[in-house]
Amino acid sequence: MPFRPLRRSCLAALLTSVALAALPLAAQAQTRIKMVLNWKYQGPQAWFFIAQDRGYFKAEGLDVEIDQGEGSSASITKVAAGAYQAGFGDINALINLAATRPADAPVAVFMIYNTPPFTIVVKKDSPIRTPKDLEGRTVGGPANDGALRLFPAFAKVAKIDATKVNVTNMAPNLREQMLLRGQVDAIFGFTNTVWFSAKLVGIDPERDLRFINYADYGMDLYSNAVVFSRAFVKENPKAVAGFVKAVNRALNESLTNPEAAMDAVMKREPLLKRDVERERLLATIKEEMSHPEIARIGFGDVDAERLKRAIAMVVEANALPRTPANDEVFDRSFLPPRAERASKL
Repeated sequence: MPFRPLRRSCLAALLTSVALAALPLAAQAQTRIKMVLNWKYQGPQAWFFIAQDRGYFKAEGLDVEIDQGEGSSASITKVAAGAYQAGFGDINALINLAATRPADAPVAVFMIYNTPPFTIVVKKDSPIRTPKDLEGRTVGGPANDGALRLFPAFAKVAKIDATKVNVTNMAPNLREQMLLRGQVDAIFGFTNTVWFSAKLVGIDPERDLRFINYADYGMDLYSNAVVFSRAFVKENPKAVAGFVKAVNRALNESLTNPEAAMDAVMKREPLLKRDVERERLLATIKEEMSHPEIARIGFGDVDAERLKRAIAMVVEANALPRTPANDEVFDRSFLPPRAERASKL
């Protein structure tokens, strides 16, 4: 039979069928990751948004969905429960979980807050001047606040009788107002979270507040990191490495172009005060992400001995049943090459 060329209509139909058949394969190529943040949208989350907006996740074969969070500790439990594959949360809450439910505990893969931000805040004219002065007082904070969760450890190292401190919970948006109104004597929080939340409600933190920082009393702890569920790490190591690579790239760009970082944040929540969130971003980079060790190990990594001490401190203070090994808490195998990670922020 002589060869007959396909009619245009037939050719078009054939090409359409091939394209449609390829769609499921294209969809399968994108590994889906649901991520929960540490808190509501804020300036110091910009790198996650940049990685999403500029296609850095997509370039690594990832389809990433990012949800707002309810606290740094809550992010850890949400990942542990299987509601999310990834989170941005407090590594100390992860240590606690690894000591009590090791099979469920997530693992950190990229350290971001390498300088401890945990604090207790009092009014400037408060008679509370040292941690010991908290005895007989009421200290409040959101239930999932990292500083509140670490208070037993802080009480131990600062020689406070924790049984004499009344700890109460409140909604996050009421924290600073309740302190100023005298409804509590002190509040738990992250230094920059309280500082800028106070500014947003018309409180001058420099004039009206005083900070009792955990780090000043020997608690040299790590804080928020990117974490993944243990099952996801085991089943999708390439996706985890790609996620970390994309975030690292976006972080470097946020450092060199804070205004572009703020564009990404404001896109999520246009009602935010851009100038305040920009200031929050820069303050977080300066104060919570600039530990001297990064000049030696690079951003995103941890110092093994420092992490070991931190784990021991959390375990002892909370009378946990076992001491997790470093590699149960942090897995550095997914980090980009040292040359690609910032040496100084």
